Amino acid sequence: MKKGKKRVMVALSGGVDSSTAALLLTSQGYEVIGISLKLYSGIHSSECCGVKGIEDARGVAHKLGIPFYVLNYEREFEEKVIKPFCQEYENGRTPNPCVLCNEEIKFGTLLKKAEELRVDYIATGHYARTEYHSAARRYILRKGRDKEKDQSYFLFSLSQKQLSRILFPLGDYTKSEVRRLAGEFGLKVHNKAASQEVCFINTDYREFLKARIRTDRTERNISGLKPGPIVNTEGETVGEHQGIAFYAIGQRKGIGAHRKPLYVIAVDKDKNTIKVGEDRELYKNELTAQRVNWIKEKLTHPRKVKAKIRYKHPEAEAMITPLNGTKVEVRFTRPQRAITPGQAVVFYEQDMVLGGGWIH
Repeated sequence: MKKGKKRVMVALSGGVDSSTAALLLTSQGYEVIGISLKLYSGIHSSECCGVKGIEDARGVAHKLGIPFYVLNYEREFEEKVIKPFCQEYENGRTPNPCVLCNEEIKFGTLLKKAEELRVDYIATGHYARTEYHSAARRYILRKGRDKEKDQSYFLFSLSQKQLSRILFPLGDYTKSEVRRLAGEFGLKVHNKAASQEVCFINTDYREFLKARIRTDRTERNISGLKPGPIVNTEGETVGEHQGIAFYAIGQRKGIGAHRKPLYVIAVDKDKNTIKVGEDRELYKNELTAQRVNWIKEKLTHPRKVKAKIRYKHPEAEAMITPLNGTKVEVRFTRPQRAITPGQAVVFYEQDMVLGGGWIH
């Protein structure tokens, strides 16, 4: 990490991670500017997106003696994160809005603002690391040292330009070390609970979708909310679903009572059906990833990697093979449970992120 009087814009959420990131950068001699992003003010918004988070961030900035500003990006967040989130569910897929928020807002729209203000870097409280690989002449992304808190999975889609302008001060720290540092400096947020994964929803996502449809009915395609048949693997109707938007691969809730445990194993938008089967039928050996982004180098031939199909899913050995365009075939050594269209699959070599894409 470079030192000196470089200007850094730190995205402050009001949590302990971003607050400690600002603390570390200040202590390292950077000229730090605190920024809070006003992204969503709906009735379902969580604490980190609302007034409380902004006020906590303001208090941290005051304690650190750094300037603090609030930028309103609600319109951009609506168009680039919330609408795609809802559309994916309506199409029978399970989205990951955190990846889009990082790519489009935190390291997209905010980076453009930093360039306008002639700020050298932007920084966040993510547990990840970046470095310049001189041989490859590219910036690379590595896991954070705290393996339990590593967030590199959510950052696979970042471009070289973005990676060259990002600082992750917490990459070499554990969560417990971060809380200790914040406490020693007297930051009131040092023991604040961690924010939830989907920051703009503080309730069940189904309630969020229902509310969105009621206020946006004339604009949106709502076919994903129409009831339809639940079928078994023989094609027999065994129940009725309430709309494909409310079901995800591996789900048990909402499919009715049966003689043996059944799970959602497929969602068919065209037929408006939910297919259910036994747990063993959730395991698959392969998937196709699309819109793949490569960080270190583009895949030109089959390669053995470790692949992760969800943030909390363990990495698994796989062979990845390039297909046409930005598609990749992924074949696992052992079958993986509940491979879910709409989620991201990220490829690793030891602690380095090679790239990733979206499960088709």
